[in-house]
Amino acid sequence: MEIPDQLQCLFSSTIRERDGSYVVELPEQEVQLGNMKPGETYRLALLPTSTTGTESDAAAGTGREHASQHPPVGEGDHRTVEIEDIGDQGDGITRVERGFVVIVPETDPGERVEIEITDVQDTVAFADVVERINYYD
Repeated sequence: MEIPDQLQCLFSSTIRERDGSYVVELPEQEVQLGNMKPGETYRLALLPTSTTGTESDAAAGTGREHASQHPPVGEGDHRTVEIEDIGDQGDGITRVERGFVVIVPETDPGERVEIEITDVQDTVAFADVVERINYYD
C-alpha cells in the first residue's frame, strides 16, 4: 500500500452510529500534536484492521490486497525531528512517516534534534540524540 507524504496522522478508531450518521472519532492528541484544526475539512481513508485485505478484494483482483506494513525507519537512520510529547517514563516522543512513534531519551517537548535510530520494533523505534538544533516556542 502506498502512503502519501501528506498523511498527517494515523490512528485506530471504531465507526459508531449516532443520530442517523456514522462517526469516526479523532483522538484529541492528534489535533494537539499535529497540524489539524477543528472545523477544517480533511480526507479520511478507512483501512481494514487485517493486513490481508478482504476476500472479495482478492477474489475480484482489485489489487487492494494489503502487504504487511514495515516500520518506516531502520537502525542507523538519521532524522531531524521535533519532540512532540513526553512519555510515561520521561522520554521524548516524536512521530515520523505514517505516525510511527520514535522514543528519544533526554529530550523535551518542542526541542528540535537530529536523531539516530538505535532499535526498531514493529510499532515503535528508539533513538539517540546526535545534535540538538533548537527549541520552538
